[in-house]
Amino acid sequence: MVAYSFKPMFGHQVSSLTKRQTVRADRKRHARPGEAVQLFQGMRTRNCVKLVNPDPLCTRVRPIVIVTSPLLAEFIASIAIDGRSLHRDEIEAFAAADGFGIEHVGDWRFKRTGQTGSARWNMGAFWEAEHGEGLFEGKLIEWEPA
Repeated sequence: MVAYSFKPMFGHQVSSLTKRQTVRADRKRHARPGEAVQLFQGMRTRNCVKLVNPDPLCTRVRPIVIVTSPLLAEFIASIAIDGRSLHRDEIEAFAAADGFGIEHVGDWRFKRTGQTGSARWNMGAFWEAEHGEGLFEGKLIEWEPA
């Protein structure tokens, strides 16, 4: 069984199962389709909380490439999943599904820049703050309730 930890801004979305995916850097072992995943907030801290019971099941794991640039108004230059580049509208839908919908991110975006934006903008600003600009290669892990 594989465990993933989420920032507090995603806790409610994960626990309510409105967020059913996560983007992670490559590591030794990710969840495999059909395997249960444990989803936490604050893992390895005294404030650790398990977000979903029973554990959801991994449905897919696909390679993802995200390219960001501070020269673009929305930060995200491109996203490719399993080798297929997403269209502009698909990037917006992907960012919303990943927890960056305008109604979901709380006040994080205001703290960062004092601006509001689209789900793509929110994801891009978050991504640049957390990962820096440029190329990111990793995995998209998706799950469904058990």
